Amino acid sequence: MINRTNTHQKISTVRCLAVDLFLVLFLVIADQAAKKLAYVYLKNQPSVSLIPGVLELHYLYPENRGIAFGMFQGSVLFFAVVSILFLLVLIYAWMRIPKERFYLPLLTIAAVLASGALGNFIDRFFRGYVIDFIYFSLIDFPVFNLADVYVVVSGILLILFVCTKYRDDDFSFLNRKP
Repeated sequence: MINRTNTHQKISTVRCLAVDLFLVLFLVIADQAAKKLAYVYLKNQPSVSLIPGVLELHYLYPENRGIAFGMFQGSVLFFAVVSILFLLVLIYAWMRIPKERFYLPLLTIAAVLASGALGNFIDRFFRGYVIDFIYFSLIDFPVFNLADVYVVVSGILLILFVCTKYRDDDFSFLNRKP
């Protein structure tokens, strides 16, 4: 059982914002750098096996102009609008989450989710497609990128935290007027 009295220690909003903005910036730069390296070194090249039969670096060509396993190909404007709306919802949620130690996992998850959305938004906005280059050949999983990893891992963590750490009343901050 979590001792809730010690976990609700206040954290400076400015400090929390600075740390989360740094995290977002770092993760987006890592994602964009990895995609640039994939474009330069993997495009039109054979796959590079990192773990034989398990994990490969493989430039997806033709590039991914859709979402989630290549669905909705070519809808760049739609994806841009959805990404912006998603980022606005994340910013709104981040602002509403109390800046307390107890909620640090949610604040961090929101930052990582935003990093993934922003990383793929940058690709779609500036390139018109997303660069995918990580391939789990062991299970023949679709090719993906670091931004996708950020979204999936933070989504799984969000579900785990909501189901195990937090109770319904821990989300009362969503019902209060700003």
